[in-house]
Amino acid sequence: MSGAAPDFVHRPVLVDLVVELFAPVPPGVVVDATLGGGGHAEALLDAHPHLSVLGLDQDPAAIAAATARLARFGDRVTVRRTRFDRLRQVLTEVLPGLGHQGASGTLFDLGVSSPQLDRPERGFSYRGDGPLDMRMDPSRPVSAADLVNGSDEAELARLLRAYGDERHATRIARAIVAHRPIATTGELAEVVRDAVPSPARRRGGPPAPRTFQAIRIAVNDELAILPGAVDDALAVLVPGGRCVAIAYHSGEDRIVKDRFRHAETGGWTGPSHLPVPPDVTPTVRLLRRGAWRPSAAETAENPRAEAARLRAAEKLDLQEVA
Repeated sequence: MSGAAPDFVHRPVLVDLVVELFAPVPPGVVVDATLGGGGHAEALLDAHPHLSVLGLDQDPAAIAAATARLARFGDRVTVRRTRFDRLRQVLTEVLPGLGHQGASGTLFDLGVSSPQLDRPERGFSYRGDGPLDMRMDPSRPVSAADLVNGSDEAELARLLRAYGDERHATRIARAIVAHRPIATTGELAEVVRDAVPSPARRRGGPPAPRTFQAIRIAVNDELAILPGAVDDALAVLVPGGRCVAIAYHSGEDRIVKDRFRHAETGGWTGPSHLPVPPDVTPTVRLLRRGAWRPSAAETAENPRAEAARLRAAEKLDLQEVA
C-alpha cells in the first residue's frame, strides 16, 4: 500500500515503460528530477533492488507526500527540495555518501501534476476559482497575478504565443490589460473566454487552457531552465546509464528532443548526408527514434496522460567509442 498523503495522490504516466527502461542500468542511484508524489520512484524501487533514488522537487506539498510514500524504502531514498536545474549540484553533494561516481539514471516527468491542478488554492486550473498563483514553489517572488497584472500587452501576447501556441494571443492579451486587476483564476478564465471569437469557442474545447499553461510556464521558468537541466542529466550518467524524459507540451518535447539529438551527434550540426568529422564524439545513443506514447487503455483510464511523449537515451562508454 502506498503511504502517499491523501491530498497529493498522483497517478504516474507510462510507469510500466519507465520501469522497463531502467531495468538494464548499472546498480546505483536514479535522480528523479521531478519527484512529485513519488509514483515513478516507488515503482522503480519496488521493481529494481539494485537502484536507489535521489528525488528532487520544488513543491513542499510534493516533498511531504513523496517522503511519506517512500518512507518504507529507508536509506534507498534521499529527498531534496529544489528545482531540477540544480540536479548536478545536488547529486555532487549526495553521491559521496552513497558511494557512487555518477548516476545510473535520470528521470523527468515535466509539467504540472494532477494534485496541483486539482487544488483551487494553488491557482493552476481554470476549472475552479482560486487565487491567481501557479507557483510550484510558493516561496518564489513572482506569482501569476504579478505576471498577469504587471506585464504589458506585447509581453503577454508573446508569452501566450511562445508557451501556449495561442492563435488568439493578441486579442487575449488586450482583454487582460483592459480588465486588470485580475485576482482569481475564475476571473482570468472569464476574460479569456470572452476574448476568443465565438466561432472558435464553438469549434474547440474550453478556450482558457492554453493561456493558463503559458502563464504557468512563464511563472516557473519551466522552459528556460530545461535545456541546461537535460544537458546536466545526460552529463552525470555513468556508461550504460539512462535518461528518460516525459513531456506534455510541444515546447518541452522539442527541447528534450534537441538536447538528446545534440548529445547523440556530439554537437554535429552539419548536413545528414555528410560524414561526421573525426573529432566529433557522440555521448549517448537514442533508445528509440521518435517518442513513446501512452496506450489507448492508459489514456482512457487517465485522460491527462494523452499528451505525454516519452524519450530516452543511454550513455555511451566513451572509451569504447574512442
